[in-house]
Amino acid sequence: MDSGECQRYQNAMVSTYYPDTNFLEYLVTNDGVEQDSSSNLLKMLHSGKVFVVNSRRRNGLLLFKQFHAEFAGPGAAVGGNCDRDCVAVIPIGNLSLLTPESHEDCQKAYLIRRQWIRLIRQITESQLAKVRVQKILEQFEQYFPKEVVASLPDEAFAQLVGVLPQTVGIVRRMEKL
Repeated sequence: MDSGECQRYQNAMVSTYYPDTNFLEYLVTNDGVEQDSSSNLLKMLHSGKVFVVNSRRRNGLLLFKQFHAEFAGPGAAVGGNCDRDCVAVIPIGNLSLLTPESHEDCQKAYLIRRQWIRLIRQITESQLAKVRVQKILEQFEQYFPKEVVASLPDEAFAQLVGVLPQTVGIVRRMEKL
């Protein structure tokens, strides 16, 4: 392969790379109330205190770490040492965070958080990116109203299941047909 072919190959790789890889800037620069609530939630998570997602509501938190995202659903612990590295959050549903009343409540909440992590891990076991996206969308649509799921950015699901945001967009478009 001569240097001209090598250069052309490198250009092609760069040109197909997703142009907006830092969608977290979108979350930070969002308008008004959403920015305030997200930044307040992030401050709460960074405080070191442990909270529990209210298990009596259909709600949860998408927690964005540097290279991936996690979902903490009803009953799951958030904050404490687990989420000090959280860089952004998206509340889902009518979010309600409670303070655990006892050490046992806190332990139970951490066990539930592990169960949510295991659920996402089971979804990501498929080697096919399309299948992972379909499964995560199905799970969220079973639990939350379709319009809530539709309002979540492709990047959020992409970071949850380890695919490119374009893959999520393609799968979403295919499902609408």
